[in-house]
Amino acid sequence: MHLKNILVLFIVVLLSIQGKAQSAYLLPGMKEEWMLNRMEIKYRYGLRFTSIRPYKRSDVVNALDGSDTSGIVIMDMPQKMLPSRIDRYNINSFLMANSEWSAPDSSFKSKRPILKHFYKNKANAFEIENEDFHLIFNPIIQYQQYKEKNNDENVFLNSRGLQVRGLIEKKIGFSFYFTENQERMPKYATAWATRFKAVPGAGFIKQFKNTGYDYFDTRASVSWKVANFLDMQLGYDRNFIGNGYRSLFLSDFSNNYMFLKLNTHFSRFHYQNIFAELFPSHQLTGDRIYPRKYYRANYLNFSATNWLNLGLFEGTMLGRNNRLPLALFNPVIYLPIESNKNGIRDRHYVGFDIKANLLRRFQVYGQLMVDRFNKDGWSDKTWDNRFGYQAGLKYIDVFGVRNVDLQVEVNRVRPYTYAANDTLTNYTHYNQPLAHPLGANFSEGIVILRAHPFKKLYLQGKMIYYYQGLDLGTLNLGSNVFGGFNNRLSDVRVRIGDGDRATCMIASFLVSYELKENLFIDASFTKRDYETLITGVNNTTFMSIGLRWNMARREFDF
Repeated sequence: MHLKNILVLFIVVLLSIQGKAQSAYLLPGMKEEWMLNRMEIKYRYGLRFTSIRPYKRSDVVNALDGSDTSGIVIMDMPQKMLPSRIDRYNINSFLMANSEWSAPDSSFKSKRPILKHFYKNKANAFEIENEDFHLIFNPIIQYQQYKEKNNDENVFLNSRGLQVRGLIEKKIGFSFYFTENQERMPKYATAWATRFKAVPGAGFIKQFKNTGYDYFDTRASVSWKVANFLDMQLGYDRNFIGNGYRSLFLSDFSNNYMFLKLNTHFSRFHYQNIFAELFPSHQLTGDRIYPRKYYRANYLNFSATNWLNLGLFEGTMLGRNNRLPLALFNPVIYLPIESNKNGIRDRHYVGFDIKANLLRRFQVYGQLMVDRFNKDGWSDKTWDNRFGYQAGLKYIDVFGVRNVDLQVEVNRVRPYTYAANDTLTNYTHYNQPLAHPLGANFSEGIVILRAHPFKKLYLQGKMIYYYQGLDLGTLNLGSNVFGGFNNRLSDVRVRIGDGDRATCMIASFLVSYELKENLFIDASFTKRDYETLITGVNNTTFMSIGLRWNMARREFDF
């Protein structure tokens, strides 16, 4: 998207701003995400927006800040279902961190601010607040030191930066996030980066001491409300659509991108439009202007009841580059068909998802993503049936043990899904998948057990198992979403796992202790067993310890 187009668009939409409250968005991957899942399952308390991330801060505060700020009180609820001490602590912690929207509370104030101006609020380093303006600054730091088996190199992550967010007359919300990062990843993640010429989640990268990487992570957005039923956001960031650990629609695995987002609310419906500018697959050749491609995602969410949520998704990769097509701004959900007009081929992806909260203990959820649906139906008779599906379960307070939660998830994606014969319409951005990090031709199972036994202590055990069919030499077996459809081994009887079958088991355990608000000491252990039929065994084990402040933890779950 050319700069002049952005400026014209920005001026036009600002002229439409009404005197309505607006908000910045939460950072993804932070501690409050699982708390919000618990609240939604347990209390069905207005948190119907959790399929769309990142969450708007004001929406979450309005949902949680009910009759009192220490917890949610629901009449006639059994004693065992009332908010636990940990739930109340987490809610209060969230409201304290979002003081621009929550009701004033004396418990939010520090008894001894640093130099009288810093940390007046326990959760925020510095605030400027008056009747028309609210500005919050927070430092960002993460240092993780790893020790990997059979690796003599120093494996580490070193990130530091700043987050700023604010409100202008509660009409315009804005945010800015910046980190400068150096890292040397575990060997298998470095091999992935070498193969795809990209670091997961990063954009432009430079080498750091031969086998490490140096990169910036810059995110920014401005949001405003056009009317009671419509708000807009212009940003450079990531988005996530779904209820699972993974998303087959749109995930936040890849790098940031420029987008315009519209959120329309009417009755029980929530309709989101994302119009984005992406980078097609490319070779990294130093400082230069890379080509662009354009993507649209429309998502209609319907709250059928206070426990059942349904969604319809459409994503389109437009077959144009380096020019802003008018077709990008079509807000209508298309059918899963390919269009070819004037020699331009667009790719349409359609999906359906469901979420149901049951018995104040369980959430079942799922996604179906269709790239191409052949007339032969859902069978594996032909390579041209390209789709994936997800099924998951969340179980809170497992077997009645408070603050111990379980998540189980299965993801399966058929060969050649998300791929295309050109770099403009494959489902990728900046040499990284836009949906699942494994790409296609895989079956995956995930089990996550989380526990929060004490206010400051967080425990997590995670196990991921998958098998995937990899390419055989020059033969394309459908796992690589950057590859096309040529050089297929067969057109019939194409099944998940065909090819050089790789099996992988990742088991990890994490202990996090919160020294002060959003300041964590992390210690983890990870064992990854990986084997393919042809290349054989490639196992690794690594441990890490580190410090993390106002930042999500870096993960390598692939």
